[in-house]
Amino acid sequence: MELFFSSFSARTIWTPELFIVLTLISMLYFWVIGPLRHKFPDAKPVPMRRKIYFHLGLLAVYFGFGGPLYVLGHLMLSMHMLSMAIVYLIAPPLLLIGIPSWFFIYFKQFKILRGIFLIVGFPIVGLVLFNAMISFYHLPNTFDMLLTNEGWHNIYQIGMLIAALLMWWHLLPRMITKYNMSELKKVGYMLASGALFTPACVLIIFAGEPLYATYTDPAIWALAISYCLPAGANIPYEIFTTGSQSIAPLSPLNDQQLGGASMKVIQELVYAVAMGYVFKQWMNRDKETNATTVYKEYEMEMVRPNDMVNLKEG
Repeated sequence: MELFFSSFSARTIWTPELFIVLTLISMLYFWVIGPLRHKFPDAKPVPMRRKIYFHLGLLAVYFGFGGPLYVLGHLMLSMHMLSMAIVYLIAPPLLLIGIPSWFFIYFKQFKILRGIFLIVGFPIVGLVLFNAMISFYHLPNTFDMLLTNEGWHNIYQIGMLIAALLMWWHLLPRMITKYNMSELKKVGYMLASGALFTPACVLIIFAGEPLYATYTDPAIWALAISYCLPAGANIPYEIFTTGSQSIAPLSPLNDQQLGGASMKVIQELVYAVAMGYVFKQWMNRDKETNATTVYKEYEMEMVRPNDMVNLKEG
């Protein structure tokens, strides 16, 4: 680890540009829920827990798109897979929970946005789009092309984050729409997503050889790592992760297997937590329904038939 920090500058490791962007988003968030809140109909104060969730989501985005983990992801596929799991599986639900529902309700008044949501808001779109983009990303030729093309890589990363938010929206809807699903359908939705997520991980885990030239070819690796470095910085070829290197403790094949397995495990854990949350909502709704039914029956018992006649006569 000491070699890692000595091989890269602080700017490379900590990605201050991304930190500044996320700080501006945080400031915008507090401006909207604070001084600007009165412009949103029926806007209520945002609880502290939602503010915490939102900023944990921003922190997850930071460690997925920047920071030490992002640089390590250009040296070890396992670290790259970990950063992807953080930004696409953990950040989206935290961000959605952190944004107040009245913010989304405000935009229902715009006809063009309602029209767009009628198309992209269909549950199957988010389910298929996110998992298809994940699978396509991990095809060897696609992976190497994107990591050696900074512009396309950034566009594709943002696209996957939007697709992930779209998928998670149906599990954590922030307002009532025609696409709201029952708790049972949400469970099925997560099971289907987990099944569609599996092929990408299986491809990586059970491949008999390293799939990605980014981690085995010095020329391709140098091009990929150069996008993490400031302009004019020297490429640290001495830490290239092939064979027995000090930074990468595993061979490229074993590191690849670890990356695929860890991403699948994280996906299962995150979905398990989400299912627990859905079941809790389900149980609470049933309790509220039962309580309402009992209360109505009690009211009917208190009003006798003779009383009903007297009420009508009165």
